[in-house]
Amino acid sequence: MEKIKVGVVGVGYLGKFHAEKYARMDDVELVGVVDRDPGKTQSVAHKFNTAAFTNYKNLIGKVDAVSVVTQTPYHFDISKDFLENDVDVLIEKPITTTLEEANTLVDIADARGPIIQVGHLERFNPAVIALEGVINQPMFIESHRLSAYQERGTDVDVVLDLMIHDIDIILNFVKSEIKDIDAVGVSVVSPNIDIANARLTFANNCVANITASRISMKTMRKIRIFQNDAYVSVDYANHDITVVKRYNNNSSGLIPGMDIKRMNFTQADPLDAELRSFIRCVSNREVPAVSGRDGRNALKVALSVIDQIKKAKWV
Repeated sequence: MEKIKVGVVGVGYLGKFHAEKYARMDDVELVGVVDRDPGKTQSVAHKFNTAAFTNYKNLIGKVDAVSVVTQTPYHFDISKDFLENDVDVLIEKPITTTLEEANTLVDIADARGPIIQVGHLERFNPAVIALEGVINQPMFIESHRLSAYQERGTDVDVVLDLMIHDIDIILNFVKSEIKDIDAVGVSVVSPNIDIANARLTFANNCVANITASRISMKTMRKIRIFQNDAYVSVDYANHDITVVKRYNNNSSGLIPGMDIKRMNFTQADPLDAELRSFIRCVSNREVPAVSGRDGRNALKVALSVIDQIKKAKWV
C-alpha cells in the first residue's frame, strides 16, 4: 500500500510530537517539517530523518496531508492555502481565531473535498471513548481544567487555550442547542483572560458549569456528569473514570441501589490515537471524529463566552 505523505507545520512544543508520531507510523512518510526558526526545524528534521523548511508553501505539491501546529493566529492562512491545494489538514485547536475564518475553511473543504480534523485531543482520551453508550441525556455537568502558569498558549484567552477542550466534549455529550451563556473571567498575569467560569444552559435544560485557569497552584483536568440513572466522573490526566449507575438489585454498598465501577487506562497515548485516526480518515476518505464543523461549533461557544466576559467588564 502506498504511504500517506505528511508534513508538520510548526515544530514547537506540540508540533515536534506530531512529527515524532508520524515518523513512527508504517503507513506514513514524513516528507518534511516547517518552522520559522531554522535551528528548530533543522534539529527536528535531523532527529526524524526528514526535510526541513522555513516556508510551509514548500510542502504544497509534496504532501497528501499536514498537521498545522502553529500559534492560533496563523491557523487560518496556512490551512486555507493547503485546503485550496486539496491537502487534508489537521488543525490544532482552536480551529481559528474568528468564526468567519472557521466558516471559510469549512466552506472550502465542503466545496473541494479535502478533510479538516481539529485537534481536540480529549476526544481521543480512552476515558472519554469508554463513555460511549454510558452518557445518555446528561442534565448537569461540571468541569475543571486548571494548570500552573506557562507562557506558552498565552497568545489567546484561557477560554481558547484550555476551556475549549471541555466545551467540545460537552457539546458532543449534550447534543442540544445552547439557550443561554453566563460567564466571568479575569486577566491576572497576561494581557488576556487567565481564569474563567462559564455556565451554559441548553435547550433541553441541561446545565454545564465550566472552569478553566492557567494560574492554579495545582493541575486538574476533571469532568463530572449527572444524568437520571448515573453519575460519571472523568479524570482526563490519569485516564480514569468512575461510573455510579442505578442497579435495582443492589441494596447495599457505598450508595444503596447504585453500582460503582472504576476503570483506568494508564497506558493510553491520546495524541498517537488522534493522529492515527486522522491518517485513517485521509486514507479511507472518512469524516473525522472531530470535524471542521465540530471545531467551528466549539469556537463559536468559546467566542461567545469571551464576549460575555468582556461585556461584563470583568477583565
